[in-house]
Amino acid sequence: MIILKRIFLSATLLSAISVASQGQILRDYVNDAQHAVGTFTKKTKGSGALTEADISAGLKQALQVGAQNATNKVSVANGFFGNALIKVLMPPEAKKVENTLRQIGMGSQVDKMILTMNRAAEDASSKAVPIFVNAITSMSIQDAMTILKGGNDAATQYLKQKTTASLTAAFRPVVAQSLDKVNATKYWADVFNIYNDLPTTFKKVNPDLTGYVTERALNGLFVYIADEESKIRLNPAARVTDLLKKVFGSK
Repeated sequence: MIILKRIFLSATLLSAISVASQGQILRDYVNDAQHAVGTFTKKTKGSGALTEADISAGLKQALQVGAQNATNKVSVANGFFGNALIKVLMPPEAKKVENTLRQIGMGSQVDKMILTMNRAAEDASSKAVPIFVNAITSMSIQDAMTILKGGNDAATQYLKQKTTASLTAAFRPVVAQSLDKVNATKYWADVFNIYNDLPTTFKKVNPDLTGYVTERALNGLFVYIADEESKIRLNPAARVTDLLKKVFGSK
């Protein structure tokens, strides 16, 4: 602004002053311009340029922070069972089973089954999420640049698209072990054996319990990871490291 004022003043007064004075004004203008450029360059260098490597590292860190926060929320008692958004309920194809059993007084068995499925998801989350976090390292710098400019859940959607198949393969045995640990498979078998033995049953039902709970557990984690990513993008207070502040503060 100072430089612009001086240019305007110079243009107004040049015709009214001596040649010597004109030369002094021009010299002063050049000095001011050089000083301004030097100050700008110093500030730019001091702030540090944001590199593609910074962006890639920042996005990976954001997902790691989000995954850890998500794990902390869902891997505790009632992390799934107490949250209507991600609670594991009977699968849609088994809804008829649930309704029939409740009608004949077997509601407590169904409730126990639902509780154990959620306990399995909670138990599995604490063990399987490190596998999920490790998959973050597959993100390339090019992917990171695209994701930075994307929506508030762009990184989560990228991760979901790229890793769901491999994560499911790794997650499933953990879920199966957890289901056995809380006797979910036993309750599942009890529920469907009762239903399949009813005289009104027209079609036997035997959904894949482990596959179903695995899918629901992963979905629940992705819901929370997306929420954590959104917070990091939109809320400066959620950027808990200098790198996150640098990457997301520059967007």
